This record gives sequence, structure tokens and C-alpha cells, in this order.
Amino acid sequence: MSLQVFFLLAFGGAAVWFGIVVFLTHSMVRSALALLFSQTAIGAMFLVMQAEFLGVLQIMMMATEMSIMAIFMVMFMMDPGGLGEMDMKHQRKTSLAAGLVAFFGALAVAVFADWGPLATDIPDAGEQVRLLGFELLGRSMLIFESAGLTILTAMIAATALAVQARERGAKA
Repeated sequence: MSLQVFFLLAFGGAAVWFGIVVFLTHSMVRSALALLFSQTAIGAMFLVMQAEFLGVLQIMMMATEMSIMAIFMVMFMMDPGGLGEMDMKHQRKTSLAAGLVAFFGALAVAVFADWGPLATDIPDAGEQVRLLGFELLGRSMLIFESAGLTILTAMIAATALAVQARERGAKA
């Protein structure tokens, strides 16, 4: 087994483990940090696979996103530190059944799909970034811009509603 495969398996295992930890903790902040570690491990997997741009982008994006999420949780939640007994597992039986169906579906696709031949000509990192740039600035630009605008609008709306509700509660 090569060193690259070893690190790919190690980071993959870390991503799955921290994904499980998200649901085992009683703190929303600790859940956000566990999700950050899980997504960072996925970014490290990109780095191991020599997709440097995607790896660094994944790590930077998740670090920013999870930091903002943790800050908002501390600001607006009643018990962000998890000192009370908060259960992170909702609709246990339904979510377990859905998770098992999804797991076995993904496993079946991974095992039984015809993946075709392995790539023999892999572009270097600079060429990968150039091709990704053409993809992002070409046919996918409208999709990414729309998604970014939608997410920004939702964040502003959620903050405005939370501040408005807090001000009404203070006046009462």
C-alpha cells in the first residue's frame, strides 16, 4: 500500500468519525467543530489526491462557514455550550432507516457500477485549476452566483428575524 493510499484512508476514516461525532455531542458548538474537522479531513483527502485547489478551497470554505455557524449559535441559542441535556438525534427510527438505505444504495453503486477505465492522463495542478476556472466561469457561473445570492439572502433574513424577535422580547 502506498503512502498516498494510507493517508487517503486515514483522512477518510477521520471524516467519517467526526461526522458521527456531530450527532453524539450535546453541544451545538461542539457539533459545529466536529463538522469542521470532518470537512477539513475531506479537504485533506483532496490534497492527498493532488487536487490542491479543491483541497484548499474546501478547507478555507468550511473553516469560514463553521466559524460563522458557531458564532451565530452562541449568539442566539439558549444553551450553546451543551451544559443542559440536548439530544441531537431527531426522528431516530426514520433517520436510521433513511441512513441505512442511503448507505446500502451508495455501497451498491460503488461496487456494481461500471466505472470505466482508470484515468491515464491526469493534468498537473495548474491545468486542473485552469480547467476548473473555465467550468466555473462558463456554463456553471449562473448556478454558482444564484446559489451564493440565495445563501446570502437567507443569512440576512435569518439575522433580521432573530434580531427583531429579540427586540420584541425585550420590550415585553
